[in-house]
Amino acid sequence: MTKQREQLATRRPIDVDPRAPVLDLVVPVFNEEAELERSVRRLHAHLHAGFPYPFRITVADNASTDATPRIAARLARELPEAQWLRLEQKGRGRALRAAWSRSSAPVLAYVDVDLSTELAALLPLVAPLISGHSDLAIGTRLAPGSRVIRGPKREFISRGYNTLLRSTLAVGFSDAQCGFKAVRRDVAERLVPLVRDEEWFFDTELLVIAERAGLRIHEVPVDWVDDPDSRVDILATALADLRGIARIGTALARGTLPSDAARPGLLPQLLRFALVGALSTLAHLLLYTALRPATGAQAANALALLVCAVANTAANRRFAFGLRGRDGALRHQARGLLVFALGLTLTSGALATLHLTTLDASPRTELAVLVAANLTATLLRFLLFRAWVFRKGAR
Repeated sequence: MTKQREQLATRRPIDVDPRAPVLDLVVPVFNEEAELERSVRRLHAHLHAGFPYPFRITVADNASTDATPRIAARLARELPEAQWLRLEQKGRGRALRAAWSRSSAPVLAYVDVDLSTELAALLPLVAPLISGHSDLAIGTRLAPGSRVIRGPKREFISRGYNTLLRSTLAVGFSDAQCGFKAVRRDVAERLVPLVRDEEWFFDTELLVIAERAGLRIHEVPVDWVDDPDSRVDILATALADLRGIARIGTALARGTLPSDAARPGLLPQLLRFALVGALSTLAHLLLYTALRPATGAQAANALALLVCAVANTAANRRFAFGLRGRDGALRHQARGLLVFALGLTLTSGALATLHLTTLDASPRTELAVLVAANLTATLLRFLLFRAWVFRKGAR
């Protein structure tokens, strides 16, 4: 449990080593003897021509029974940036898990072997991870700016699946199924062990856990052309996805989704909480100053603190403690209001003490007392938020 609770460090730009691959691009394959060589050579040529960082291409063969292993081995011999990995069991998720867990590159990605996604989107996909802007990046066919050519059947299935995800799991990302994704290795080391699926639902489960952990997911609109020779069994994949959604939904309802290990750690939490607290304190003082002439000191303080407390709890829930969606939001706000009551007691008591001891206290003195009381209340709020309001499994 202690190991599982190790937290992500603050997101930083990746230190690029010109002697080692920055990107490890995995191509998971199963019986792709017809497509493999053409696709890998096209991918290799594109990266050589336009990708500004060292790279590696890993062909992850999951239990192919045709000539795929021989072709992959030959490509690994002929192309210095290529390697191949052989697994004896099928499953795209299993192939990605194996390839990513063995890689030392700071950015891990994968593309489908049919290269349906236009490769010009590859650099925009990984650049936010290298710069430290984001934790994961996904290609999306369903966002403004994307261009998609595919039949109505696949269009309907794709949009229906992602609509189902948003309505049942309250996800924020637009396209879970596009075979064009990247993740920072330091993030993958914590996320991938939490993912149970070994096949097509691997992507969706990874993204749901990442989003629930408060990680930043960057979306890149892509140009995408459907492969009419796709070997995906649509019915079997759809049924497996539905089972995966039901499993994740049940875990969310029970509060057992294992996203805690990927949430921001104490230092990032404290820094983000401090930023939210500074903005809340400023808003509180501005509201207090505006309300005091009409309501008096105590009423102005109470109203300003109430408004800021609701906004503060919502902001901290999302930015400091990495919780998204509606699950538990009302409970968190209710507990946040109890913490607000403690803060109100502290700040109101400080004002009452000031007025008892200094009968002609100026508004400037009142503000100074409120600032000191708010700093104390803020520290107490952080401790209670971390230990009680947003504690994992708190009910």
